[in-house]
Amino acid sequence: MFVPTFTDGRSLFSNYQLFFSSQNNIQVIFRTLFIAVVTTLITLGLGLPTAYWISRLNGSWRKVVSIIVLFPILTNAVVRNFAWIMILGKNGVINNFLMKLHIISSPLTLLYTNLAIIVGAVYLFLPIMITSLVSSFSQLNYEVEEAAEVLGARPMIVFFKVILPQVSIGIFTGSILVFVGALTAYTTPQLLGGNKNMVLATLLQQQSITLGNWTSASVIAIVLTVIAVVTMLILNGLSKLIDRRNGLEIKN
Repeated sequence: MFVPTFTDGRSLFSNYQLFFSSQNNIQVIFRTLFIAVVTTLITLGLGLPTAYWISRLNGSWRKVVSIIVLFPILTNAVVRNFAWIMILGKNGVINNFLMKLHIISSPLTLLYTNLAIIVGAVYLFLPIMITSLVSSFSQLNYEVEEAAEVLGARPMIVFFKVILPQVSIGIFTGSILVFVGALTAYTTPQLLGGNKNMVLATLLQQQSITLGNWTSASVIAIVLTVIAVVTMLILNGLSKLIDRRNGLEIKN
């Protein structure tokens, strides 16, 4: 995949120059990064309180709730996305509900937008984020939390200053899994975003399967791989840095 992008008889990096000279390709890259970042932030915001609550349940209830959280993963991705098409479509559940309440006079365009892709991606990757965080929350030292409360720390201070530093590894692990998954997802952007809201994965499919331009598809694959690897290295480095600082604080 890598070699053809350099050995097609042109000058070195000419295929990459051609790819990045296209304004449409630049828009696709930024759209892909935007969707991946927003999906990661939303799943993290929803996953933190949910995982914290699950970790406080007793053994039997924790197993039941964990199974409920993981249940969407057991459903085929195509089935899940078609369910969202029924919900977000112009004749879908949301538009019909809003029109019956006379909140809107005409259907909203919810499907085939960046919003639809983000909604589908959050639904797809939220169980992964919650599972990563539950594992970290289960290893919390609750005595430190109780000590902070005894010393007069407010609940929000305890959560951000005491609890979050202890689960930083789970946060970064979940963020890496969700970001890379959203970055490389194909089915959800294709079904919920359509051809007007292409991401790198759907652009790769178009160039390879539809147009048969395998050199261009290889360039897109390399760009996608580099973005994913660089992101993982950055987040992994930050995770180690924060973990080291936490260790120093505990020793002090």
